[in-house]
Amino acid sequence: MTRARLRILSQVDDADVIGLPADLREQVEITFVPPSFPTPPGIRGDVLIASFGNDACYELAERGVKWVHYLGTGIDRLDAARLGHARLLTNSRGVAAIPISEWVLAVMLHHEKQLADTFIRTRPPTWPVRTPLGTLHGRRIALLGLGSIGAAVAARALPFGSELRALRKSSAASPVAGVELVRSFEQLLEGADHLVLAAPLTEATRHILDAKALAQVKPGLHIVNVARGGLIDQDALRDALDSGAVAAASLDAVTPEPLPEGHWLYTHPRVRLSPHISWSWPASRKAVGSVFAANLRRYLADQPLENVIDPARGY
Repeated sequence: MTRARLRILSQVDDADVIGLPADLREQVEITFVPPSFPTPPGIRGDVLIASFGNDACYELAERGVKWVHYLGTGIDRLDAARLGHARLLTNSRGVAAIPISEWVLAVMLHHEKQLADTFIRTRPPTWPVRTPLGTLHGRRIALLGLGSIGAAVAARALPFGSELRALRKSSAASPVAGVELVRSFEQLLEGADHLVLAAPLTEATRHILDAKALAQVKPGLHIVNVARGGLIDQDALRDALDSGAVAAASLDAVTPEPLPEGHWLYTHPRVRLSPHISWSWPASRKAVGSVFAANLRRYLADQPLENVIDPARGY
């Protein structure tokens, strides 16, 4: 008896864009549904590939869908309760660990080597210029979060001779040898030269970097945020930057996104702001497609899926 094709509703186009291998294409039927609302009537499916949380996504999830795969990572922008009809919720966690960790190393080196201030366009008064530059060697890098991104940052920073500390919710050992695990955010901040925020945004982590925490940091701290803007109390950050307690902040995530015109983060001299781009790399689409394809193979074989999201935990 021939097994019926699995019906996939996709907000990101067809099998070519998703990158499904030929053997999987033969077992599925993909219907592209634009992420506009309302969705066309009568469409039903077993699986939904959601590009982002919107009314169309939630409506489609009620059309017989048993598994929703979210192309993003953090689910703070999804209303998981409205996806309650689906038995499974997965995401693309881990696909951007390489480019994001490289971005983190780049901005930390940029900070230590003062690249923006030391490149020249005219002959300086003296040569060489006697500007003391920093180094990652011996610097303490604090990681809030030791998932795929935090672990990738640690693996790349350790060869520079940096001292790595991390705080994670899990009690499991560090996936990277040489990383010291601490038990509290206060311990994590102690003596840190660079603080890298790579944790999901949950009720427990919202504004974890607030005025109280910033009052405890080592003067000259460099903050790097590649997670969610909501991890930082931005008003408290502004005060810490203005006072010099925090030397600089390299922010790839802020709140809201996009920031409104005239927002202080655009022009503050101690802020390096990028438009949530640290994830970008040439293999991005292929990597996302590979994660879904691997899970689709497991789903068809009635095997447990990876990257399953627990809405109660928020990740």
